Amino acid sequence: MSAPEFSRLIRTRPLPAEPVQLEASEAERAALATRFGISGIETLTAEIALDETAKAIRGEGRLRANIVQACAISGEDFAVEVNEPLAFRFVPEGEPSDEPDIEIELDADELDEIEFSGESFDLGEAVAQSLGLAIDPYAEGPNADAARKEAGITGDDAPSGLLAEALAALKKG
Repeated sequence: MSAPEFSRLIRTRPLPAEPVQLEASEAERAALATRFGISGIETLTAEIALDETAKAIRGEGRLRANIVQACAISGEDFAVEVNEPLAFRFVPEGEPSDEPDIEIELDADELDEIEFSGESFDLGEAVAQSLGLAIDPYAEGPNADAARKEAGITGDDAPSGLLAEALAALKKG
C-alpha cells in the first residue's frame, strides 16, 4: 500500500484540547484528485474535535471541499461544493477474532470505526476517505440536460432523435 496522500498523524497522548484544523496543500490536493479520479480539488479543509472515551478516541467535525469533476452525462468539468459532517471512532488495533463470522447489527457508536496501532492515528487519511465517499460518481453538471437532448435521450420511455423519427415514418407509411 502506498503512503497516504493527506497524512496528519495525531498523537494519542495528550490529545489536542482544541479542535484540529486540517488543510491540504496543493500537492496533496492534486494527489487526492488522482486517487479519486476527479479533475481537481480546489480546497480541502476539516475541523475536528477529539475526545477520549474508555475504549476509543471520538472525532466529530466538518469536512469542506471545492472539487472539480466530470459530468456523468456530458463529460464536461463542473465545480461541486462538499460540506459534510464527520464522525470517527479511532480504536486501538485488536487481536484477530477467533469467533466465526456472524451477522450483527451496528449502532451509531460502532460506525466509522478506524483501527490504529502505536501512539498515533492518521486523522488526515480518515478525512481523505470521507471526501472519497462524499464524491458522487454519477454527478450531473449544469449542461447535462442539453447533452441528453443532443444525444436524443429524453428521459421518458418515448424514443426520440433521428432513428426514432425514421422508425415512426416507416410505421406510418
